[in-house]
Amino acid sequence: MLKITGTFLDEITHDIPPQNWGKREWAADFDAMKAIGIDTVILIRAGYRERLTFDSKVINKHRRCLPAYTDLVDLFLTEAERCGMTFWFGTYDSGQYWINGEYKKESDLNRDFCSEVMDRYGHRKAFGGWYISHEINTFDAGMMKVYDDLSAHLRSLKNIPILMSPYVKGVKQFGAEAISLDSHVKEWGAVFRDLEGKVDVVAFQDGQMSFLELPDYLKVNRDLAVKHGLQCWSNLESFDRDMPIKFPPTDIRKLRYKAEQAAAAGVDKLITFEFSHFMSPNSIYPAAHQLYKRYQEWIRGEEL
Repeated sequence: MLKITGTFLDEITHDIPPQNWGKREWAADFDAMKAIGIDTVILIRAGYRERLTFDSKVINKHRRCLPAYTDLVDLFLTEAERCGMTFWFGTYDSGQYWINGEYKKESDLNRDFCSEVMDRYGHRKAFGGWYISHEINTFDAGMMKVYDDLSAHLRSLKNIPILMSPYVKGVKQFGAEAISLDSHVKEWGAVFRDLEGKVDVVAFQDGQMSFLELPDYLKVNRDLAVKHGLQCWSNLESFDRDMPIKFPPTDIRKLRYKAEQAAAAGVDKLITFEFSHFMSPNSIYPAAHQLYKRYQEWIRGEEL
């Protein structure tokens, strides 16, 4: 059985409501993560547009930002250190430059920002990985340059593993514009040829294709990663894309199926997007409390 041993931390989000947690609530949630074997936490992004996880001098000099009343990076590092977890730092997303094709501006801003991050937090015991937060689904020459520039700079700051978590241009998100499995293999062969030796770990999101297609995508993703020297994780989405609202916790049967298929494909590690909202006993969603219980029963080998 391949268990979920990592989760994203999503406090600077696009489309998930805040839980309004303070230090006590976050401490309780890290305890709940640890109780089911989570050893890796990944900051989804350190900032998005005008919202920040800490008061960055670099980003505030670049644009007007809302105040960051709590230093969430320090809070997460403190809890990770208390619980013996590894913390991966997610980069800043301008929500503007790379979307508009201004790729150099995106990478230059992040270079300065991550240097600031290294000065503030690089010495922390739990700081064990980088996460390039810009998500792609196919080959994009401009974004390859962003990844090239950022990965080189991040390694120069602290030579620790670098993670990416791309998504499949699948039918659930793109409908008739979704690409075929063969096209996906071609596109990602090109991406990985470019990123070989620059990114260490890839964790494809697993929710954009139909459940019946998932085993094939998991297999080709792992094969491509191994061919190009990357470690292959799977980003198991613990929210449900099949409901008419965005986004409820997923069904335990779907979560179990996706975990089993990832294990069958031979991935190295299961992480989730994302524990605190969709799997936690502390979540604002009651269904997440039940998912946590059902998941515990499953990993203990009890009947569901």
